[in-house]
Amino acid sequence: MITRRDCCVLAASALAGGMALGAASVAPTAPGASEQQVQSGRLERWSAFPSQFVPARPVEVWLPPSYDGRRPHAVLYMHDGQMLFDPRSTWNGQAWCVDKIAAPMIAAGQLRDFIVVGIWNRPEQRHAEFFPKAYADALPDSTVMQRYRAERLKSEVLSDAYLRFIVEELKPAVDARYATERGRESTFLMGSSMGGMISVYGLCEYPQVFGAAAALSTHWIGGHERNIEIPAAALAYLRRKLPPPGQCRLYMDRGTVELDALYDQAQAQVDALMVELGHKPPRVLSQVFEGQGHNERAWSSRLAQPLRFLLEPRA
Repeated sequence: MITRRDCCVLAASALAGGMALGAASVAPTAPGASEQQVQSGRLERWSAFPSQFVPARPVEVWLPPSYDGRRPHAVLYMHDGQMLFDPRSTWNGQAWCVDKIAAPMIAAGQLRDFIVVGIWNRPEQRHAEFFPKAYADALPDSTVMQRYRAERLKSEVLSDAYLRFIVEELKPAVDARYATERGRESTFLMGSSMGGMISVYGLCEYPQVFGAAAALSTHWIGGHERNIEIPAAALAYLRRKLPPPGQCRLYMDRGTVELDALYDQAQAQVDALMVELGHKPPRVLSQVFEGQGHNERAWSSRLAQPLRFLLEPRA
């Protein structure tokens, strides 16, 4: 039987050789101009990227002003792609404004050359795609999990399928079209809230593909109430599956108001586990931002810090 770890090795080997996994079954058309607008660089858009594993969705690729198609760039895969660039197009009038933060930092030499792949969520399946399946499998009879399934998931857990979509279909297509550095040391994940959960999960499930992740306002509690069960399942999973110290990098943070105020206990437990397992700065970093809440303006205001963590120029 081929395990997920075997799949990682196969994917990494294929990508290193310039092969596109699933090319025969996944053949998206070349990206066109994006409907979202950016102030720096440009966006290209697959309007409905097809997948064997999850429903099709838009995927947007941000190219910095210096991108010329010749110099290889690192790649940052970001979740909730419709919230990343243009606040005029989002449901709440807020966005991460990634281009405004990243472009001047690249120009100033503060960051490596990189592109952003913004993966749109499907709102009706966001929890199902982002909630780690291993957590759900560990809580089959939990009252908290039963309520979470009824109120949030509303379907089978799809996070393993979502990660396969990224690794086996999207990454090969991105590497085939753009000038990218394909190794794990140049391939990263970032997200907030539920997107933070799937970013940490992806780092652990596919350590041969992703070398680092950034998880902002990680939604360790699953729902909107503190609970013991879901954070405990996360801790048990991380104890088993985190790559060894020195073999991955992980940035985490949280605010102190709004939904972020409920993360204090769980994030402290994760931080303590990191220390226990030997994961220490500068390769693992956890920060608290006083007075910041759970929204795109807050994540945008501190985006420069996880970007520096992930993309510091090589010596």
